[in-house]
Amino acid sequence: MVFFDSHCHFDFADFDQDRELIWRECNAQGITGLVIPGVAPGQWNTAAKIAQEHENIYCAVGLHPWWIKNAEQDLANLPQQLRDHVQSSKCVAIGECGLDAAIEMPLDVQQNIMDIHLQLAQECSVPLIIHCRKAHNELLQQLKHYRFEAGGVIHGFSGSYEMAMQYWAMGFRVGIGGTITYERANKTREAVKHLPLDAILLETDAPDMPIQGEQGKRNSPINILAVANTLADLRGEPLDQIAAHTTHNAKQLFKIND
Repeated sequence: MVFFDSHCHFDFADFDQDRELIWRECNAQGITGLVIPGVAPGQWNTAAKIAQEHENIYCAVGLHPWWIKNAEQDLANLPQQLRDHVQSSKCVAIGECGLDAAIEMPLDVQQNIMDIHLQLAQECSVPLIIHCRKAHNELLQQLKHYRFEAGGVIHGFSGSYEMAMQYWAMGFRVGIGGTITYERANKTREAVKHLPLDAILLETDAPDMPIQGEQGKRNSPINILAVANTLADLRGEPLDQIAAHTTHNAKQLFKIND
């Protein structure tokens, strides 16, 4: 069985002391693919370097809503910076970008920056990795103004079946992570039971979003196994089917050829 972590911040300092050890352990457990999302221009080169140094690790470029404030002085250069980095050989997506109504950054500012990412994704036919919190209606409205031949993924999805299907109809898969390991996450657990398996990617969002029983600890890409096992249990499907199908979905979305 092979597994693919479609969203892991493996470049963060949390992994500086044992990154190589963790990746060897992942490989030994069948976790043979990983995407490091972009969060801010200052981080893109680090993610790209890790991707270049490791087989089957890939990266993306984007400005996450949480990092907008730190990048405000250089926003005029953002479109060209994104365009330059998206050309690199192991860059497979634009993002993590999106909307977050739970932070102080005004939503209209976030939407303007999101438009930069959406225009480039449309222009370059590159998939998107999208962060959305408490702004799904606004995001759906914004996405309707574009055509995305390459699609994308709504990362860290924790919504309903109906919402997931709205995104799926627009060409976006949903990234399913540790949330489904919590029994209280009824809405999302119910959603993943019924979604087409074609619509699902597995992710950890490590070092964040720990699985049930590991609250307060650093999350790790190794926990993609727990997410996959939970998904298999919820859907009543064999683990090898979940592994093969979600890995295929990730490679198809990110245009990764073995």
